[in-house]
Amino acid sequence: MATNVATNAGAPAATEGPAATRRRARRWNGRQAMLGWLYASPTAVFVAMLFALPLLLVFKMSASRWPLLGGDRGTNFPDNYVKAVHNRFFTDSIVFTLKYTVLATVLLLTLGLGLALLVQESSRWRNLLRASFLIPSALGLASASLLFYVLYSPIAGPLAPVMQRHGLSFLGTPNMALGSTLFLIVWRYAGFYMVLMLVGLQGISHEVYEAARIDGASRWQQFRRVTLPLLRPTLALTTVLCVTGSLLAFEQFYILTKGGPDNSTITVVQLVYNVAFQGQNDLGVAAALSVMILGALVIVNAAQLRAFRRPDDES
Repeated sequence: MATNVATNAGAPAATEGPAATRRRARRWNGRQAMLGWLYASPTAVFVAMLFALPLLLVFKMSASRWPLLGGDRGTNFPDNYVKAVHNRFFTDSIVFTLKYTVLATVLLLTLGLGLALLVQESSRWRNLLRASFLIPSALGLASASLLFYVLYSPIAGPLAPVMQRHGLSFLGTPNMALGSTLFLIVWRYAGFYMVLMLVGLQGISHEVYEAARIDGASRWQQFRRVTLPLLRPTLALTTVLCVTGSLLAFEQFYILTKGGPDNSTITVVQLVYNVAFQGQNDLGVAAALSVMILGALVIVNAAQLRAFRRPDDES
């Protein structure tokens, strides 16, 4: 009798077991999903408030009359974009920004990789060299720009007597202003890119180099056939960072040159600032310029990532 009761009582449980298991699994997954949303909600709110909403506001401003102080704020699309394109510094700022981006990217990536190769090998000076190259990266770009502004000053700078004696001016001509700013950027960021390159180099197995040496590869062949191909992901990351940062250059030129001499060092971001807060005081046109810059950045970064994609990564 007891056996029959136990058997009959257990039969429905055995029949409903899979369904109950699925229900428990769904409840578990639901709780896990809810917990994940709770963990992610602070970051989601932060991103929405500081990125998504301002971005939507910029798009709205770019399609509206939006003077800096008062005035009508009705829709006027696409007038702001037309005014932005016809700005007298629009083409010059694009050309100068592209020129600066190419020079800064080549200098920073070349020097960063060279410094990483220099401090990669074990030596008694390795840690000292790494720290020395990285220290400038701890200084803010605005602070570094002010430091170099004083350095380049023909009146109060430490090089003022030499500059006055030989008639030099680090910021007096377009080429000198560009070269002086590039020197600041290389001094400030070379150590940062050195660290990124060093991380990539340390991820390459020594066994690969050993196999290349056994096959008779020289150091140059090892660098060209082993180091560069295996460093492709790091090169992709550093190139995207460097190009993006250079296209958005503002502080260094605003502090050092103010866009001079003769408006020859105006970048696209500085043009946005000038349109918004100097002269026109038109936030709508400035927003239109910002939207165009954003679109250009998306296209450029997508092209860079595609260029660095391995052939076997194609879907």
